[in-house]
Amino acid sequence: MASGSGLITPGVNGHGASGIYFLFGVHVVKTVSVTNAREPNQGIVALDVEGVLIPEIWIAVAERTGIEDLKRTTREEPDYDKLMLGRLEILRTHGLTMSLIEEVISALNPLAGAKEFLDSIRSKYQVILLSDTFEQFARPFMRQLGMPTVFCHRLIVKDDVIDDYELRQVNQKQKAVEAFRGLNYRVAAAGDSYNDTTMLAAATKGFLFRAPTNVIAEFPEYQAFTTYQELESAIDAVLGE
Repeated sequence: MASGSGLITPGVNGHGASGIYFLFGVHVVKTVSVTNAREPNQGIVALDVEGVLIPEIWIAVAERTGIEDLKRTTREEPDYDKLMLGRLEILRTHGLTMSLIEEVISALNPLAGAKEFLDSIRSKYQVILLSDTFEQFARPFMRQLGMPTVFCHRLIVKDDVIDDYELRQVNQKQKAVEAFRGLNYRVAAAGDSYNDTTMLAAATKGFLFRAPTNVIAEFPEYQAFTTYQELESAIDAVLGE
């Protein structure tokens, strides 16, 4: 190597996290971190949507149509497939259209204080909404909430009739939280229903929020809160610096 060329060439030291470089024949050690953090120091908040940030859509449809059976939700029925197949049969029996459901949704707003709560935690942490609702139902609410990221499912609609539903992924809430933790994030999660409990179990810390008494009784391992202030304080305790 010519003197004064300024070239630096890497050597091999076998340590992985450090590289030995040769500069004009002199060994210069430059340490470059290529290992994972020993403990996750970055955080993500994972939130359920219906019952936590927005009203229960199917209950709103039930109230509009007077069909009591549509009031059954994941708060009462832990088998999501059974619940949805029952809903689709009710829609077919009563001739309820997608247009009618969209009309019901258009008259709904996020729960009181939900937007302010979401804005506050988004100013401090990354937030992902994990919901077993459908993109057609969620879209109007996401606009009202400032377009947060939401992972949900999809309805199959033909000629204004909800023909079927398509799960993006079975047990997607739990799998998303497990993936976040696999990416070395701490995860604080909150939900209100049976279909949230596997997500709460997968999180660094899980919380119930405005859950019914039957869910609270069956899952006493999760702290239960009723106000956004309480929930935000609990999230801060898990993810705060």
